[in-house]
Amino acid sequence: MTAFKPGLLAKSACGRAGLALVLLGLMASGCAVGPNYQRPPGLASGTLPDAFREVASTNKTEWKAAVPSDREPRGPWWGFFADPELDRLERLATARNQQLAVALANFAQARAALKVARADGMPQVSANPGVTRQRTSANLQQRFGSSREGATTTTYDLPVEASWELDLWGRVRRQVEGARGRLAASWDDLETFRLSVQAEVAFDYLALCSSEAQRQVVERSIETYRRSLALTRARRRGGVATGLDVSQAETQLKAAEALLPSLELQQIQMRDALGALCGESATTFQVHGRSLLALAVSQVPVGVPSELLERRPDVAAAERRMAAANADIGLARAAFYPRVTLGGGAGLESVDAGVLFDWPSRFWSVGPSLQMPLFTGGRNRARLASARAAHDAAVAAYRQTVLTAFQEVEDQLAAQRLLAKQLVAEQEALDAARRTLEISTTRYKDGVITFLEVALSQSTVLTHEQTTVQVKEKLATSAVSLIKALGAGWEGSDSNSHKGSEGGPAAPSPSTTLNAGRGGSVQR
Repeated sequence: MTAFKPGLLAKSACGRAGLALVLLGLMASGCAVGPNYQRPPGLASGTLPDAFREVASTNKTEWKAAVPSDREPRGPWWGFFADPELDRLERLATARNQQLAVALANFAQARAALKVARADGMPQVSANPGVTRQRTSANLQQRFGSSREGATTTTYDLPVEASWELDLWGRVRRQVEGARGRLAASWDDLETFRLSVQAEVAFDYLALCSSEAQRQVVERSIETYRRSLALTRARRRGGVATGLDVSQAETQLKAAEALLPSLELQQIQMRDALGALCGESATTFQVHGRSLLALAVSQVPVGVPSELLERRPDVAAAERRMAAANADIGLARAAFYPRVTLGGGAGLESVDAGVLFDWPSRFWSVGPSLQMPLFTGGRNRARLASARAAHDAAVAAYRQTVLTAFQEVEDQLAAQRLLAKQLVAEQEALDAARRTLEISTTRYKDGVITFLEVALSQSTVLTHEQTTVQVKEKLATSAVSLIKALGAGWEGSDSNSHKGSEGGPAAPSPSTTLNAGRGGSVQR
């Protein structure tokens, strides 16, 4: 008869445990429940354009799946204004804007959440040392046939425990997949907000420059009105002009002077807004805006529509949230399956602290555990339905984001085209008004007409000068809005070097110059 060998039995048990561990590990690398994410091709087939409506394209391009390239460097897109002060403000706002700091902190939270999700797939090891003093019940001792009274003992424990959930159904993998999508979306949100802040700085700076240009226009008009008033008073003393002429000249001068306070208030408000965007106090913030008439605006290269889905960070964020919502379906589906955890522990235990570290004080345990849902009151089904509904919402949000992106680009392309035409017409009207003023002034000096006609001509010139500045501001603002709508994925410092994407139209090389001067011509 073979003698019993405890060591052999222990080795056999350890071998079986190791084999079980290997088999379970192989099972853990199996399939993941739930649908696998597939990047969308865009919207429904046949609804996506080959080219923007406002851009004449000779080369047509088939639509392809959206592959976000929003991580590519965007560069200082505001460089096409060639304004050092705007460049300083943009860099200051990018570095110090407090709302951007909030968005950056949100991104850091999403990155930490991804690390938490990944940690669930790793073995968990913990140590739980403790000292327990307890007294057993005397009645309990008697019930088990012992005549001893209740005993008081002190137990010293020094255990190390480990557990590892075997990801048989891809629960952890789907959890990591969803966290990774949300992290990417958080980064895209940060980029969207950064672009919005940069665009807002440009808007406010353009408004400041517009106010400065209008202030200069009004001040020039005031000087002209003062000379006209002096001339009219002299003619009144000479008996040529009437008191009505003098009154009309005074009224015109005072009306022009009344325009200055509102323009000064607008400049103060724009300076304060820029200070807040740049993370500085409005009390100490300084900005030196020049006249809008001195700014140059280059043509914005548009490219082909398919690039819009790749450059815009908000489109990329919507696509990545859709991927995260798809992973959540798999996560909810995995809740229907059992969770297998391999656990074990080892350590030292003794009722005498003096022998705690002796070899006989050792203990160990190892074995798998199974957690299987039998009845949850419909909770898991409700969570799965909720995940599917959230995915449908993410898909709809993605489609709407794409549609909004196309709308914004088309609107700003139309604005660029029509505002450029309006600016040309306004310049022509201004030139005609100035010629009319010269004729009216000459006829007034010759005594042919009254001052009323001169005053009307002067008011017409002032109105067209102000309107010209306003249209130029709208044109420049529209250029910023177009760049924002396109995702700002290009360098704006050298417009002539930009070409359209493969298959798309090349960017126009001429530039629109908003220059000062009596004629105020628009060069194209």
